[in-house]
Amino acid sequence: MKKQGLSIALGVAITASLATATAVQAADTAKTVKVFLLAGQSNMEGKVFTPTMEYQAEAPRTKESSMYKHLRKDGKWIVRDDVFIKYGKRKGPLTVGYGGRRQGTGVELEFGSMMGDHFDESVLLIKTAWGGHSLCQQFRSPSAGPSAEKLQVELEHRQQQVKQNNEKNKKNDPLPTLDDIKKAYGSSYRAMLAEVKETFDKYETMFPELKGKKLELAGFVWFQGWNDQYGGQDEYASNMKHFIKDVRKDLGVPNLPFVIAAMGQNGSTQAAGAMLTIREAQMAMNDVPKFKDNVKAFRTDVLVDKTLEELLRTPGKNSELANFGAFDACHYYQSPNWYTRIAHAMGEAMLELCKKK
Repeated sequence: MKKQGLSIALGVAITASLATATAVQAADTAKTVKVFLLAGQSNMEGKVFTPTMEYQAEAPRTKESSMYKHLRKDGKWIVRDDVFIKYGKRKGPLTVGYGGRRQGTGVELEFGSMMGDHFDESVLLIKTAWGGHSLCQQFRSPSAGPSAEKLQVELEHRQQQVKQNNEKNKKNDPLPTLDDIKKAYGSSYRAMLAEVKETFDKYETMFPELKGKKLELAGFVWFQGWNDQYGGQDEYASNMKHFIKDVRKDLGVPNLPFVIAAMGQNGSTQAAGAMLTIREAQMAMNDVPKFKDNVKAFRTDVLVDKTLEELLRTPGKNSELANFGAFDACHYYQSPNWYTRIAHAMGEAMLELCKKK
């Protein structure tokens, strides 16, 4: 009888302890915001034309196969009350329209929705992206240099250009200095950190819904590579390693989960030249020992919208292209399906890393 009484007492105590722990965890969850940084160049800005997504979501011929049904309700785009986004001067609850052009949308919609569905905590996305910015220059991180020799070569080249222009146009523009050359290197990297700092400092004003909650940096997504094809391809792997290391150091989060969407605008065709070099450099981050279980790169070419590809290569079908994308090859042909598949893969990779962490 005493043993039975002791067992019952222990059972009650354990149940009470679990209930208390669950209540504490729930309280902590309610007070925390999971923050994800989305960085890169124009593809991270987002080049999908929202009306194209709308057509595919509602047109009889594409409605059933639409990838956006879970993002709409009663014929309208869902506006999340648990996921928020800051992109430049725009901020608010997550929905369509946070892309890099008028009526544009990017990977933030699907990725942010996945994070919101997965985490009990509120989610905040900070997007820092600028079109045409390379990793070898604007996004170059502090530990990557560049070398004094590289700077000197560029200085002499730029000065020669100005001299020739002055002679040709009878002008007297001043020659650039070494400091002028240095300014471009790391400019976007510094702007990215400044955006993060400003958001962390002012998030309660920017997002009154998050007032009283604590921000927790939970992951980083990188979608970039196009401009490094023009001279930065051979050093991309080295620059990427430095970038990941410096981001974690400067943001104070060792082993911050880091997802890389590797270049793949080639789609079903074989990648070659600088694009292949950059893709291989990005995918090589999966094999860096220090990045095991905290960095995940995936290929975007294998996620191509084959319906769009068929329209592009079929004579007389280009008139239908506006319902599926555009001729803009560097931006994945502005294909909503392709972008959404990439965003979904970003989300899957991030959740995999978060689980391992």
